[in-house]
Amino acid sequence: MVQHTEPRVNELLRELAGNQLAGFILVLARVTPLFILAPLFSSSLIPPRVRGIIAVGISIGLTPIALQGQHVPSEPLVLAGLVVEGLLVGFGFAFTLSILMAAIESAGAIIDVVSGFSYGELINPMNGQSGAVISRFYSLVGTLIFLVINGDAWTLRGLGRTFEIVPLTKGPQLTSLVGGAEQIFSGVFASALEIAGPVLVALLITDVAFGVVSRVVPQLNVFAVGFPVKVAVALLVVGASLPFMANWISEQMSVSVGAALGALHVA
Repeated sequence: MVQHTEPRVNELLRELAGNQLAGFILVLARVTPLFILAPLFSSSLIPPRVRGIIAVGISIGLTPIALQGQHVPSEPLVLAGLVVEGLLVGFGFAFTLSILMAAIESAGAIIDVVSGFSYGELINPMNGQSGAVISRFYSLVGTLIFLVINGDAWTLRGLGRTFEIVPLTKGPQLTSLVGGAEQIFSGVFASALEIAGPVLVALLITDVAFGVVSRVVPQLNVFAVGFPVKVAVALLVVGASLPFMANWISEQMSVSVGAALGALHVA
């Protein structure tokens, strides 16, 4: 009796181990895009090896949740197709969140051009690319606010919800996924203007004021005087608008996660 039962137990254990391993691979495929596109997770300040270890750790934690009551096919071709579909879901979710940081950096770039800070560009440590002072400052502040409002927890909770909307053994509806990403991407410029709006208005008033002064006092070198004044005005308004920027990021974080989940549908 024991001899007949032991092979069945071993076979069951092998099947469960294979199911867990296949499920882990699919979860890792959905988690990996976070470390390529998502804010903070994809920061170049985090070494690639550390990002890989964190991705594996998150996948191990999410695998039991994602596998509830599901049997993952073990056929190589079917599993490869599911991996590709998992990557699509992960990239769609991470892309939606990356738009938030892109809007913040775009707002800083607009302010740099208008205020004159773009003349002196620096290397942004968050992505290794060149950027002017305000763009770099907004990138750092945006990342800090992202941490303060527990944006990383928002991201992981949203990623966990994707397994309820699109299970591991199902694929996403591509038209809905692409349409949602396109709609969110089209709002980057509008979001950037919302952030940079107060500074742009202040600099516009400053330019108008110097235009009036140049007509009244033609001997005044407006370019020599106007540049430091515009820099001072830009810094003053940027500092005053930071609390509103924090509220905006907190609100948009919730909207971004909701939009990312709303764009997911089972094919």
